[in-house]
Amino acid sequence: MTPKTKIELNHNKIARIDGLDDFVRIICPGNKNQQAAFLAVFVELKWAPDQFLPALEPIAVKHGISRRTLETVRAKMRRLGIVDHVSRFNQRHGYREGWVFSQRFEKSLTRLAELTAEHKGCTQCARKQKDFDAFRYL
Repeated sequence: MTPKTKIELNHNKIARIDGLDDFVRIICPGNKNQQAAFLAVFVELKWAPDQFLPALEPIAVKHGISRRTLETVRAKMRRLGIVDHVSRFNQRHGYREGWVFSQRFEKSLTRLAELTAEHKGCTQCARKQKDFDAFRYL
């Protein structure tokens, strides 16, 4: 079973985000060790050459993060679509194995906003019955 990926997100928290430290508190709520690990991976990847890291373990050693915490945060970042692992068969990354930023998280949030606007604005009669039928499926 895949562990749950809990994040605390609401419109007020989004409006108050002022920096990376606020962002990390939303992604890893209530766990200072995971927040530190997330921040370490994010910042190291951000400032790495070509935003590519061959391994994440040296980050844990450098910042004094336990291997277990690093693996938990790495898995969470991957499930959310913030980072992605590339294999040595990937031509785009020069046939190197390692970690890069992913666009999936950003695209997913954009798609969620688009879906909200789409369903809120659609007032066609054919759609009305489909919307009310959704209650039966839940």
